[in-house]
Order: sequence, then structure tokens, then C-alpha cells
Amino acid sequence: MTRPTPAIAYDHVSKSFSQNGAKAVDNVSIEVAAGEFLTIVGGSGSGKTTLLRLANRLIEPDSGSVRVLGQDVSAADPIALRRSIGYVFQNGGLFPHMTVAANIGITPHLSGVDADEISKRVDELIDLVRLDRDHRNRLTQEMSGGQRQRVGVARALAARPKIVLMDEPFGALDPLTRDALGDDYKTLHRNLGLTTVMITHDIGEALLLADRIAVMHAGRLLALGNAAELSRHDDPYVKKLLGTPRRQADRLQKLLPGVSA
Repeated sequence: MTRPTPAIAYDHVSKSFSQNGAKAVDNVSIEVAAGEFLTIVGGSGSGKTTLLRLANRLIEPDSGSVRVLGQDVSAADPIALRRSIGYVFQNGGLFPHMTVAANIGITPHLSGVDADEISKRVDELIDLVRLDRDHRNRLTQEMSGGQRQRVGVARALAARPKIVLMDEPFGALDPLTRDALGDDYKTLHRNLGLTTVMITHDIGEALLLADRIAVMHAGRLLALGNAAELSRHDDPYVKKLLGTPRRQADRLQKLLPGVSA
């Protein structure tokens, strides 16, 4: 039986930004299946953002290879590659001087899509990410953080990508908005048949959203698996990370006795 081609495959990838040889990513191999939701977790300096940016050639590896839909990205046109992959930035990464509609439609516009088709697509996406169509002609700087992040998701989906990369997309939002957006995006991921790779520093968010979790520390991949598989991992850092939500819940229960969801 033929093995399915991974949506993204990192093969012994390393990357260093320092002259002393310290590696931001150190010999990492991960295969992300088509349709999978993978989260990458780890502290600051763990290499998770570097790993994400290697997938669309925002940076180049020093060694190893990265393949997207079976193609080595080093042989791909970087502009065409980036336009074919959705990317959601922390805080939205939107153009503040442009309207919601212009932000969402920018990638199709750059790709030469007809203006009427872009307009239809913008309306579809505004509905899809649960924004009011009255927001269509508003400047993004006039919107709340949660609304801007919904625009960021819509923009990432505008060119109908199969793969979406997300760099701590909900990290700057208040807890209620963050929880709602995470649930809404997971539904979009499933309904649209996307492959999603999302960076988060929040292990609780990773456990709730992802099919599998990659744990990074000091540039190395310490663990990769679903919640049950990670719970059996014997690495001390992985154990401590996985215990964080329970420790927080225990402390909160003492502070808020009798309060439940």
C-alpha cells in the first residue's frame, strides 16, 4: 500500500542564527499528515517559530530539507509558495491603513484574481469567520483584537490554501475571546479539510485543539504525539509541561471553591 504524502515534512532540519554555533533548530524531523492539526509548544528560544518559518521559506535551513506536498521547498518559487500557504500572525499582522475587505482580498489580488470574484470571496470569508458584513469597509485599526484576529484568519484562507501556519494567533487576546476563536478555528480546520501547524506557548490550548503536539526545547524536538502518548513520555521537561494545566486548576480551585465552568 502506497504511503500518503505528508502535507509538510521536516527531514533532519537544523538552523543557526548565532556565530557561536548554537542552533535554533537542531536536527528536527517531523511529518505532518494531510488534514492534521499539529501544535508546536515550547518556551521562548525553543525553536518553534524558526521551525514554522522554514516551511514557507521565510528562512532557509542550514542542513536537512523541508518538503511541502511532496516538493522540496528549496526548489519552489518562494513567492508562489507563500501565496499557496495561509499564514496567521500574532496580533493579526494586518495593514492598518486598509479596510477589512482589502486586507482579506490582498493575496487573491496579488495573484491576479478578478475583482468581482475577490469581492464574493471576501463576503464568504467574513461570514465564515463570524464577522458582521458591516465591518467590510472598516479600517482594521478601528476593530477589537478578537475582530482583527478573525480578519487575519479570513485573509489566510482567501486563496483557498490546503495548509495554514499560525504563529501564536490567539496569544494576545483575553481568555474568553481566545477560547471562542480557538473553537471556531478548529471547526474551520475540520470543515475545510485544512492542514494546520500552530505555535503556542500554552500547553492547555495545544491539548484542546491539536491532533498531535510537538514539544520543542532548546532547538530540539523532545516529544511528538497525542495527549495520551505524551502523558506516557518520561522526559522531565515534557512531564513538567503537561502537568501545568492540572497545577493551575488545583490552585484555582483553592482560590475559587464551588466555582465551575
